[in-house]
Amino acid sequence: MTRPVTGMLHHVEIWVPDLDRAVVSFGWLLEALGYTRFQSWNNGQSWRLGTTYLVFEQSPALIADQHDRCRPGLNHLAFHVEGHRTVEALVSEAARHGWTLMFPDRHPHAGGEQTYAAYLENTDGFEVELVAIAATESD
Repeated sequence: MTRPVTGMLHHVEIWVPDLDRAVVSFGWLLEALGYTRFQSWNNGQSWRLGTTYLVFEQSPALIADQHDRCRPGLNHLAFHVEGHRTVEALVSEAARHGWTLMFPDRHPHAGGEQTYAAYLENTDGFEVELVAIAATESD
């Protein structure tokens, strides 16, 4: 593990309406991206990659029962993914883990012709973007 530097992201905590659903969707995705389970407690679970970790918690202090990415707050998380093939492999597996491909008519260039990415939304309305790191001749 590399020593963190000032300004590097330490962690992000996301409150979810249903921890079990979050573990199914985010757990699968994060582990596919190289994260490992880090912490676990009655109302939460986290995954870590390097020195950064993501926390998903079903807090008793929630004041709503659903997420709306179009309201103020978190719109989406974006992750680097190793190449076009990996993006497509994740997209084809995603539905089995509670994810739906967004903008299928514009996939994989919904973010513009210069970007190869997939936009996925889970059952609870959380969005992730999977961005191919670099195109190669074999992709």
